[in-house]
Amino acid sequence: MDDIRQRARGRALQLKLPYAGAVTPAEAHALMKAGATLVDVRTMAERHFVGSVPGSQPIEWTTYPKGERNPAFLEQLEEAAPRDVPVLFLCRSGVRSHHAAIAATEAGWNEAYNILEGFEGDKDPEQHRGNVGGWRKAGLPWIQS
Repeated sequence: MDDIRQRARGRALQLKLPYAGAVTPAEAHALMKAGATLVDVRTMAERHFVGSVPGSQPIEWTTYPKGERNPAFLEQLEEAAPRDVPVLFLCRSGVRSHHAAIAATEAGWNEAYNILEGFEGDKDPEQHRGNVGGWRKAGLPWIQS
């Protein structure tokens, strides 16, 4: 796991990230299997209709349907993710999870990571997600309601 942390830290330095690092979906899966907490910051609707990662902790970064920042995010994170365990943040494409990793770091989590590409990855030339990168595209475990 040290090699994954080292690559993640290298990305953090390269991208000037204010948190522990950025990991690929496969690296995140390996860290999760080793005991890291994966926090899915997508909305409940996204997780329900698009799919979710088994064993992840659902904590919305923004609320549905208003799209407002979840005022209880850090309180919910405190309940779901011990501060002494690495925490991995996942969203659709890696943007909200980036902000969640910043917030967690500022609140005292020492090992907060953003999962690059997110659950669905970037849009393809036809403007569809799920075909270019992401947790699902990587063939990692996921379920759909």
